[in-house]
Amino acid sequence: MTKDKNNEEKPAENTTFDVDDVPTENEADLSEEEMAAENAEAGDFSQVEKDNIESLRLENAHLKDEYLRALAESENTKKRCAQEIEKNNKYAISSFAKNLLTVADNLHRAIEAAAQNAENCQDLLKGVEMTEAELMKVFDKHGISKMDVLGKHFDPNFHQVIQEVEDKTKPNGTVIAELQTGYMINDRILREAMVVVSKGGE
Repeated sequence: MTKDKNNEEKPAENTTFDVDDVPTENEADLSEEEMAAENAEAGDFSQVEKDNIESLRLENAHLKDEYLRALAESENTKKRCAQEIEKNNKYAISSFAKNLLTVADNLHRAIEAAAQNAENCQDLLKGVEMTEAELMKVFDKHGISKMDVLGKHFDPNFHQVIQEVEDKTKPNGTVIAELQTGYMINDRILREAMVVVSKGGE
């Protein structure tokens, strides 16, 4: 039996491929955006597209600047609020504390009066002194303190002059007596001290 020559298998034609024409796996998976990015890197953009890119870059820079400014303003607002809260906490009781100073004054006067008749008022003197000491502890707890004025030079920010006394042995304007105790609350004046100052000295 003879083979049909027409049915004989013909050898495959030799077809050559350029390796550069075959897409690699990575190239096949690239999205349009990635291709656009690659084209941009390759400088394969029209002038209009380049102008658009520059416009977007400038807009991005502007938005970044606005964001940083808003962030800085937010931080400044937080700091101001924190300072205001601290300030309110420190001085919120100023009015109440000022009213209590009269109580402190009266306790001090009672101590002075009892001390003049200590023999008959020993128990009373002790009780009033203990009450005053307790009040001073409460004052100290809330940042309220007495001014130390005796021997200091007169300062109109802290002292109120009630009287001037001739005294050439002391520098002019020296506080030589305190008629009413001055008080501070933290770093603020709660009440000025009423004082007597010297005059006639150098």
